[in-house]
Amino acid sequence: MQLQSEDKSNDMYLAVAQAPAALVGPAARLDWLEQQLDSHRQAGFDLLVLPELFACGYNIGDDVKLLAEPADGPIARQISALARRFNLAIHYGFAERDGDNLYNAAQIFGPDGMRLARHRKLILPPGFESDYFSIGRHIDVFDYCGLRIATLICYDAEFPELARQAALRGADIILVPTALAQQWGWVANQMMPTRGFENGVFLAYANHAGTENGLSYLGASFIAAPDGEMLARAGATAEVITAKIVKSRVKDAQNGLPYHRDVGKIQLDENAPPSADMP
Repeated sequence: MQLQSEDKSNDMYLAVAQAPAALVGPAARLDWLEQQLDSHRQAGFDLLVLPELFACGYNIGDDVKLLAEPADGPIARQISALARRFNLAIHYGFAERDGDNLYNAAQIFGPDGMRLARHRKLILPPGFESDYFSIGRHIDVFDYCGLRIATLICYDAEFPELARQAALRGADIILVPTALAQQWGWVANQMMPTRGFENGVFLAYANHAGTENGLSYLGASFIAAPDGEMLARAGATAEVITAKIVKSRVKDAQNGLPYHRDVGKIQLDENAPPSADMP
């Protein structure tokens, strides 16, 4: 585990758990989570972020129908209990069942065991996800440890429009649980850090590690600062990384590169002729 050593007052310590994809079933996954929380008990982080569909697994085919549960289901209650026991917030991905619909969702429970927020994935890529899940329709921003926090799940964050919407709604940090396969290294290494930089926000990216039913994950989870500094980066195996989140860095980054303000200066004349035709 990588841990910053600065004083904790008025800031937040964030941890990203890059979980082993080979864990089979919710019980094994919750056991692994409890072991990580217990072994890092003295680290003192305030928020732990887990990958996309952590609770049930990602590449599990029809089993997602069996393992999906309501937002207040048995897995959620166990996560809530762990948050209370270890006195931190836990943000995790799960397959949510709501009536006849399934959602690729993520939610967070605070140190008191109460839900702080829930997000349903907004854009589903072709294949497994589109076959099983319905789309979400909201970006919510919530408050925790003096910070404004938003969630985008994996493919959501690859659209600059959605990251910008989160930032314009006041987010200081965007949490991105993901299930990024090994061949998409450019997304984790270039695109996602850019999403944070171009919006002047922290970005935490939580991926799986290893192989699950023939799907190999990249790993490469990270925590990036609003000015583009890479605060922590995981390798290819399961591990927990941490970084100190200092809210003032958001304002400094957005003042230094005022993209949000200056985008309003763009003036496009849709009726103007192409520049090649102008005298």
